[in-house]
Amino acid sequence: MTGMETDYLIVGSGAVGLAFADTLLAETDADITIVDRHGKPGGHWNDAYSFVALHQPSAFYGVNSMPLGTGRKDSVGVNAGLYELASGPEVSGYFDAVMRQHLLPSGRVRYFPMADYRGGGRFVSLLSGEETTVTVRRKTVDATYYGTTVPATHRPKYAVGAGVRLMTPNALAHLWQAPEPRPTHFIILGAGKTAMDVGVWLLNSGAAPDRISWVVPRDSWLLNRQRVQPGLEFFNETIGGQAEQIKAFAQASSIDDLFDRLEAIGLMLRIDRNIRPGMIHYATISLAEIEQLRRITHVLRQGHVRAVEAGALVFDSGRVAMPEGALYVDCTASAVERRPAVPIFQGSRIIPQMVRAPQPAFSAALTAYVEAHYADDAEKNALCATVPFPDTPEMFPATNIANMMNQFRWGQDAKLRSWIRESRLDGFGKVIAAVGADDAEKQAVLASFQAHAMAAMANLQRLAAEFGPPAG
Repeated sequence: MTGMETDYLIVGSGAVGLAFADTLLAETDADITIVDRHGKPGGHWNDAYSFVALHQPSAFYGVNSMPLGTGRKDSVGVNAGLYELASGPEVSGYFDAVMRQHLLPSGRVRYFPMADYRGGGRFVSLLSGEETTVTVRRKTVDATYYGTTVPATHRPKYAVGAGVRLMTPNALAHLWQAPEPRPTHFIILGAGKTAMDVGVWLLNSGAAPDRISWVVPRDSWLLNRQRVQPGLEFFNETIGGQAEQIKAFAQASSIDDLFDRLEAIGLMLRIDRNIRPGMIHYATISLAEIEQLRRITHVLRQGHVRAVEAGALVFDSGRVAMPEGALYVDCTASAVERRPAVPIFQGSRIIPQMVRAPQPAFSAALTAYVEAHYADDAEKNALCATVPFPDTPEMFPATNIANMMNQFRWGQDAKLRSWIRESRLDGFGKVIAAVGADDAEKQAVLASFQAHAMAAMANLQRLAAEFGPPAG
């Protein structure tokens, strides 16, 4: 057994852990130790399928001190005309560079990969079995509280019968190496962004739409990626969209009416116009991707799969025959583990969570800034109230209430307001600050936002109260 000391022990070297470490390094003189089970930084990106990519612009992801991507716009594909989306390999390489080129060269960061944290300041090497005890002078940061699951590390909740050919998206790109015959049919299991990625990839790779079936337990409301673009060029789409959203918040008579309004102004999208979605996880998508996915017309909406058998799917409602020789693609892993919201600052522990949905990297960086510059847990928790991540449309008002309340608190604090405006991960502060006083059109958009803010908060509270206690 060996021993060591550190100021901050960060458990997890994914996006949250690294964004926290990066800001803490910039804002303090602390010594930082990072432990993670993976062999490289980047968390779940190490286990992702080869064709995965960010679904929001690269500009909004990563750590504060190092840009991700080149700031270019894509000219081809389903993201054409919009700012680049880093691919999975690009994100993995980026986080490796953050560690090797920025954190470790500081001399104040130590990194232990392939290490299993056992609690109480103890971690064990997964290779040697050696245990290390860490004396933490300040705080332990649990950057794994919201665990992200991906297909490669996920165990399906349904039974799999003999003779069923089932794989995760990770294996799809290697089908040419498989000894089995070419699949005659592809069956996508799951309704989230991974399933959408698989559908688009299959179509773009040459699979015929009539050779694809899609099991969708719940349809999802999706964010229009054109409405979340950085820079003044997209001011009307992005900042203007936020102003229109605030107006919809203020005027909606019901949850359904709210989403109808958001769809009418192009902020929310759905794949099937005839199905009212029952889920929202902030998945972000382009109109071109939507059009591709609409080419898949054999969609099964019979709830969750209970069993996959050779030649059939079993639902609670019964058994549905499927083509012989089909390949099933498991996309049922949940991107965000459901955990109860807890105070972020808890004495000697920090548990980073979302303080602005849906931006985990920005949330972690802001949490680290607050840790570095504010006095006590009560003040810190007031500035970093946890934002609940929605699952259903009925939860969406509570999420936005919490977002708006945090934004209001930050706006009242000059020091924090300045940091946010300069933060690379914020994305919009610089855009708003760059609007000239003589730009009447853009100033009118900003004025509309302010004009509807109070009514939006009151109406969101009313809508949220219909499905539980008001958000605090």
